[in-house]
Amino acid sequence: METMKVKDLMVPINKYVCIAENASLGDAIRALIQARRSCDSNSYEYRAVLVCTKTGDVLGRLSLLDVLRSLEPRYAELGDLKKYAGYVFTAEYLQAMMKDYGIWQTPLNELCRKSEDVKVSDIVAAPLKGEIIDEDEPLDRALHQLVVGHFQSLLVRSGEQFIGLLRLTDVFEEVARRVETCRTG
Repeated sequence: METMKVKDLMVPINKYVCIAENASLGDAIRALIQARRSCDSNSYEYRAVLVCTKTGDVLGRLSLLDVLRSLEPRYAELGDLKKYAGYVFTAEYLQAMMKDYGIWQTPLNELCRKSEDVKVSDIVAAPLKGEIIDEDEPLDRALHQLVVGHFQSLLVRSGEQFIGLLRLTDVFEEVARRVETCRTG
């Protein structure tokens, strides 16, 4: 990908949805819905919200999976769910897992209450080293990091400060544009 850098394709932090660390999960969901509705037809919808301090520093991000996982506290009993990534489970095994751990035994109409009881500060995790990339790294390195880590996005930093998000969807669009150019060129 020649000399294109991460900063050339990232979404700046000020263009992303940022919620306060003391917000509820319900607040995070509402902010995400609002951001998704405000997207124009030429851009990808938001799939995460950033959790920020009062001074605007990014603590981490909540993905759609993080939000859904946090609505069912019994998922914590399963340990690190990322260790299951890439496995294919039978329907019977998944059903048994739900029964054995009592997952989603509470009706979905309890979600309103649950979403207000959970604070984002209790569920947001500091980004792992592999989820962070420097703004001046070449885009091909970022692409590799996204693929190998199975990440939907990377937090972009300049020095010690997070300045943006590099989304898998935007990297794919750049790759697709280049492939299409090869075909027509």
